Amino acid sequence: MRRQIIVMFCCLLGLTLGSPFSQAWGADSVAASVPNRGALFKVEQGDHTLYLFGTIHVGAADFYPLEPRVSAALRQASVLALEIDPLGDQDRMASAVRKHGMSKRGAAGALAPAWRSRLTRLLRQYAIPSDAVAGMKPWLLASVLTVSEFSAQGYDTALAVDAYLSRQAHARGQTVLELESVGGQMALFDRMSIDDQMRFLEEGIAAIEDREQADQVRQIAQAWRSADVAALDALSAKAEADESLSGRFVQKVLLEERNPGLAQSIAQLLARERNSLAAIGVLHLVGRDSVPELLRKRGLKVERIY
Repeated sequence: MRRQIIVMFCCLLGLTLGSPFSQAWGADSVAASVPNRGALFKVEQGDHTLYLFGTIHVGAADFYPLEPRVSAALRQASVLALEIDPLGDQDRMASAVRKHGMSKRGAAGALAPAWRSRLTRLLRQYAIPSDAVAGMKPWLLASVLTVSEFSAQGYDTALAVDAYLSRQAHARGQTVLELESVGGQMALFDRMSIDDQMRFLEEGIAAIEDREQADQVRQIAQAWRSADVAALDALSAKAEADESLSGRFVQKVLLEERNPGLAQSIAQLLARERNSLAAIGVLHLVGRDSVPELLRKRGLKVERIY
């Protein structure tokens, strides 16, 4: 089973963020009936408390407002920590894209004729001009196709949970801390060989064509929307069992390789701040060697709220 759809949920930030949030969402009114979303953990060390919230990096209007405990944790936090602040330095993001995601040759010209025809059909399907992706490396083009499939299923990076939280924090004058760098994230993709990047792209094209990505979008979004622990665990188990190139890359590089660094940065934040909130991709919070498990191994008290 191909798992490339996981990529944008567990790793890449909102590179295509552009549409502004509804002004109504700037208010912090949260009804008591709002359901749980994603996953929420409470991490404690002495009298210091950090809430750890699992996000997805796309969104829909019905994701908001978030449930009261997350909203309260954000209000009380002196620092909001995100993998990357999607409302941060856009020039820095653009520079990282140029360095790690673009090349003179681009991906389309390197594809075999049969794959090139399949790519052309998808670009037409998503109304993406071919010249807009002409200089993209295969990994970036694959990610653009994935985002386009999210949009076709009704999910938008402009409504991403990370961006929602960031907007709330910036509006209150709270500190927004980045746990990683955009260049560092993109460098993980760019270190794949060109042959592996081409396979990554081909697997992404095939997954869209056979509707596997559409099915996985719905499964992941619904699991996050309803804070379904069993469904999230099942998705994690499937990702661990996937032996495709893109599946191994997601599991080994985007999850297992990054989790220790995320756990270390979160532990350091907890030691510094009495009240903080960290929000990272929900798949970092489930499965083997998850961030909560790594924090427990550091001797911290970790409670799963949902």
